[in-house]
Amino acid sequence: MQSTTTPTTAEDATRERYASAAAEPEAALCCPVDYDPKFLEIIPTEVIEKDYGCGDPSKYVEEGDVVLDLGSGTGKICFIAAQVVGANGKVIGVDMTDDMLEVANRNAPIIADKVGYANVEFRKGRIQDLALDLDLLERQLSEHPVKDANDWMALDILTKNLKENQPLVETDSVDVVVSNCVLNLVENELKGQMFEEIYRVLKRGGRAVISDIVSDEAIPEHLQKDDHLWSGCISGAYTEEGFIKAFEDAGFYGIEILKRDENAWQTVEGIEFRSVTIRAWKGKEGVCLERNQAVMYKGPFKSVKDDDGHTMLRGQSYAVCDKFFQIYGKEPYADHFEMIAPRNEIPVDEAKLFDCSVDGTRAPRITKGIDYKVSIPGSDCCDPTTGCC
Repeated sequence: MQSTTTPTTAEDATRERYASAAAEPEAALCCPVDYDPKFLEIIPTEVIEKDYGCGDPSKYVEEGDVVLDLGSGTGKICFIAAQVVGANGKVIGVDMTDDMLEVANRNAPIIADKVGYANVEFRKGRIQDLALDLDLLERQLSEHPVKDANDWMALDILTKNLKENQPLVETDSVDVVVSNCVLNLVENELKGQMFEEIYRVLKRGGRAVISDIVSDEAIPEHLQKDDHLWSGCISGAYTEEGFIKAFEDAGFYGIEILKRDENAWQTVEGIEFRSVTIRAWKGKEGVCLERNQAVMYKGPFKSVKDDDGHTMLRGQSYAVCDKFFQIYGKEPYADHFEMIAPRNEIPVDEAKLFDCSVDGTRAPRITKGIDYKVSIPGSDCCDPTTGCC
């Protein structure tokens, strides 16, 4: 049943508009997206028609992943991801709108029957507070309603206990967080907390893949106060540079723009709003150890500067700590770097601390070994796998 409460905040306006959109499709809430038709074949029409987005982050989900979809709505991205991750994977959808969750939960068994396994579940929560399970909170409130100030203070304790002991999404539990045109709907003062929550629930080495609407200019205050524009994915949009910075501020690394629409979805007062998809990684924390490793930037640019301010010239060997040696050998860096492992590996428990604050090249003798004096004659073939030089 649709709420009749008069909207008083951006969240209220968003909840009411999306509750209405769960009952009757609203084309203005989304921009055209091409999804892989093979994944849509088994998804009921109702889910597809009442789903609103601006991109397809499910393209970057892999078999066996534990996926968390923020603002999952009627569940389309979740049901696509369910087919990709397979029976060994898991998909969790989080949404705050009862009407959307009703559609998603009603159709989940249909999807499970068609794919042959049930790996999707939907949970009620706010994406800026992924620790608080709103269903658990509602059950507690039905048993212990707030009647006075003492009850209100007890509620604060109850909420804290629920977050700590029965979190909606546990810390370090998710391989990939996806979201499709939802982050912009969160009130500005809570967006930082939202990114902290995304970071919290990801495993080390996990990634966030977010499709959202961004603006090419700062949005003036009078537009931000327009509830209809806010709930329509306009007024709460990050600027393009602000969106990237939000990932940086939360601690992500390897941040890259996977897709940026050339044409604006909407233009309001000369400000262009378009869809972008960003991928970013978690796992840069930790001690820096010296294990005599090096990396070489292969190009095509003359030099690059990494997320920590280290500048590397093309074709030169640079000293790195073990942590960054492992990071640069994986996505999204692997294609751009040559990994130079030491001839004599230093065990982790014997490694000394590495000073990552200093840029420096690494002499070949360090990775080969100071006492390395072997002479090896050339062979008839420098590539034994192909039989030719």
